[in-house]
Order: sequence, then structure tokens, then C-alpha cells
Amino acid sequence: MALFIPFAIMTGLTAVLGNIHPGEDPRDVGAVLGGTFFLGLFTVVSLAFLGGWLYHAKMESSSWQATLGKKALNLRVTDLYGARISFARASGRHFAKLITGMIPLGVGFMLAGLTERRQALHDMIASCLVLRDR
Repeated sequence: MALFIPFAIMTGLTAVLGNIHPGEDPRDVGAVLGGTFFLGLFTVVSLAFLGGWLYHAKMESSSWQATLGKKALNLRVTDLYGARISFARASGRHFAKLITGMIPLGVGFMLAGLTERRQALHDMIASCLVLRDR
């Protein structure tokens, strides 16, 4: 929402939506926007997707082996032997989270509390561990 609201204001979406009157067909809004809003929305979503991937993969494959949140909690991402993971493996782990997220009720994430190595589904797919530094 922090990105969407300023974007909606900058593209004039709020003005267009404000001009819809009772009894008007809301499908005409798309013609008024001329595709600008949807192109912009696609751009914002694409940049967020790309930014999220690069952030997670770069941070987890760096010497920190963690995102800022994991670092704050003294956690680090490793391979199954405790070594630093590559950018490719970190990327695979990031995209495997999409699969984990598709499982209803968060079961893919809850596996981290149920498995011997405390691995969520995406960690199993990418052959990774999240370890706590002491």
C-alpha cells in the first residue's frame, strides 16, 4: 500500500475514480485511463518482484548469510553442511517460497517446527538450513 497509494495519486487514478457517477458503467474507467494505470501497476509489481528476489538472494549469499531481519535475530542461511550458499541457491530458495506459500494454511512454513532439521518446505527444496548463531 505504501507504493500503491502514491502511485495511484501520481497516475490520476483517484481523479478518474472520483469522476464515476452513479449509473455509469465502471468498465468505462479502463478506456479513460488508456492503459497508463495498468502499465504503471505492472511496472511497480515487476520492480517489487525483482527487488525482493535480488534483495533476498544477494543478502543470503553474502558474507552475512542473512537478510537484515535474520541478522537482527542472529540467524543465517547455510547449505546442509553449514557453508555459505551461492547466489543461484539463494535464488532457488527465494522462488521455492512461492511453492511453500501455495500450500493452504501455511503448512509448508509450519514444517520448520516439525522436521528434525527445522526446515520449511522451501529450505528442503533448496537444500538449505537456517541456523541460529550463538
